[in-house]
Amino acid sequence: MNKKLYLLLVGCLLSSIAMAATSTSDFNYRLVLFLHQALFVFWLGPDIGVYMWSRKLTNTEITPAQRVAAGRIMPVIGLISLACMSLMLTVGGVLTELRGIEHPWWQMAGIVLLGPVWLTLTLLTYFRSGDDPGSSLARLDIGFRWLIMIAVLVSVAIAMGDGRLDDVPWVAAKLVLFAILVSFGIIVRSRLSILAKAVDQMEASGPSAELDRAMDVAASRARIFMIASWVALGMAGALGTFQPGSDENPMSLENRQSILSGTASD
Repeated sequence: MNKKLYLLLVGCLLSSIAMAATSTSDFNYRLVLFLHQALFVFWLGPDIGVYMWSRKLTNTEITPAQRVAAGRIMPVIGLISLACMSLMLTVGGVLTELRGIEHPWWQMAGIVLLGPVWLTLTLLTYFRSGDDPGSSLARLDIGFRWLIMIAVLVSVAIAMGDGRLDDVPWVAAKLVLFAILVSFGIIVRSRLSILAKAVDQMEASGPSAELDRAMDVAASRARIFMIASWVALGMAGALGTFQPGSDENPMSLENRQSILSGTASD
């Protein structure tokens, strides 16, 4: 997918988020809920694809050219997951605001801006630095992810402390899971960077027993955290669906209609 098409899709998505963030209509609530679900699907699906292609990369029974092709396509597929992760907090924050969990204006502004900023950094890192983990953009991207992880945990602690999430403890749990997923992503990325260098070496000089062993070790260590990420994503999806700790499901259509009615009467 070329850069122009990426930018077009991103522009359409961010426009939808911005439109929904400025309104409490039922249509916009449904739109943001759909975007939230779509991001979940396109985060998990490509991540599974990266796992499957990593199996091909370490398969010594296929040709070196096929293994190199598998290694080259992994970061392309992985970019989809990274893009979805970068937008998830913004879409989720707008969704909770529309559902009745109020945020201070400055926090809401940060939530809305986070998605475009994080996504831009993700795309720049991919297109400008490629798989080089030592590039300045790659280091900035990793540092930004650590900052997000810490900020999410601090935000949850503050929100729990002031009681804003007492009626929806599952939201706090989902945010903690998101922070954990960010940390898993950093670990997977560092280990896949070893594979990227191995692919370059294989393409230049062909496979060897030593190179195969190094790739097997790096891939195995990355796959552990890939699978752990799927489990965490499944848990987050279950929390959003069943919403434990709430007296009733505030995301149901009936309760959403009452929230909208109350907002309109105000």
